[in-house]
Amino acid sequence: MMPRCVLQGVIMLALLPGCGEEESTPSASAPIDVSKYLLNELPEGIQSVKAIYESSTDKQDVVVEGKIGGRVDPWVEGRAAFEIVDISLKSCSDIPGDGCPTPWDFCCARDELVEARALVKVVGADGKPLAGGAKSLFQVRELQTVVVRGTVRRDDKGNLTVLANGLFVRE
Repeated sequence: MMPRCVLQGVIMLALLPGCGEEESTPSASAPIDVSKYLLNELPEGIQSVKAIYESSTDKQDVVVEGKIGGRVDPWVEGRAAFEIVDISLKSCSDIPGDGCPTPWDFCCARDELVEARALVKVVGADGKPLAGGAKSLFQVRELQTVVVRGTVRRDDKGNLTVLANGLFVRE
């Protein structure tokens, strides 16, 4: 009798994860037409990350320029999202003689990062980040300069996120 109860308990536990709410992670089933998001021309009204951080309000439309980086891994896995930093900040590779293996983390400018960094989420019409990594979707890399067109989102702590609907990639 005991082994049968244990077996039934194990089966019930295995079924529990299927009873919860569906996760809101992006779906990778449909191919994404990234041409809808890549801009062929620079948008007008470009501002720095620092300027957007200081003066923008929640739900404000902005155009912001920054370098991809700010962390050792600036990419959000499985989503079209990444961090950018203000172009005025120097990465370790901009400092002669600095042999930092990850200059895009801006560890040499750590004190300045708080008000000079933004999370960029390239979103679809549903407002959710596109599925797939931004690095492969948009063929971008660490320390590359991008111009992002989108809408500001601020959390309770004041962190800056830009929900992007357009991306211009500088060479």
